[in-house]
Amino acid sequence: MTDSVQRESAVLVHFTLKLEDGSTAESTRNNGKPALFSLGDGSLSDALESQLLGLEVGAKKAFSLSADDAFGQSSPDLIQYFSRRDFTQAGEPEIGAIMLFSGMDGNEMPGVIREISGDSITVDFNHPLAGQTIHFEVEVLEIDPLLEATNANPVG
Repeated sequence: MTDSVQRESAVLVHFTLKLEDGSTAESTRNNGKPALFSLGDGSLSDALESQLLGLEVGAKKAFSLSADDAFGQSSPDLIQYFSRRDFTQAGEPEIGAIMLFSGMDGNEMPGVIREISGDSITVDFNHPLAGQTIHFEVEVLEIDPLLEATNANPVG
C-alpha cells in the first residue's frame, strides 16, 4: 500500500463539484457513495490528476480547474439536429431531458434536448459541464483499495 497518491494509483474519494455561482453540480456525499478513480487510465484530465498526486489518506483539498482542464470547451460540432420522426419510438422529447443515442460505433452517448422547433429537435452532445470553470472539493478515503483486495486473495 502506498502512503500517497501516485501516477498509477486507484483512489477512493468523496468529491463535490461546484460551479462559478456556488451551486453544486455533483457530489458523492449526496448518496454516500464515494467514487473510485484510476490515475493514468485517461478517464481524468492531466490537470485533475496533478491535483491528486501526493495526497495522503484523509487529505482534503479544494481547487479550481478552468474549462480546458476540467470538462473541455463546449463544441458547436457536438450540437446536432434531428427530425421529430427520429423520436417516434422514444416518445415526445422534452427540453432539458437527457436521452441516450446510439453512435455509429454502436456505443451509447447521452445528449441533452436543447430546443424543439416544429419538426426540428436540437440535441447537445457536449458534457453538461463543458465550458465552465469547476471548483472541486476532494477527500481521499483510500489509496489502491482494489490492489489490496487482489493481494489478499491471490488467484492462480
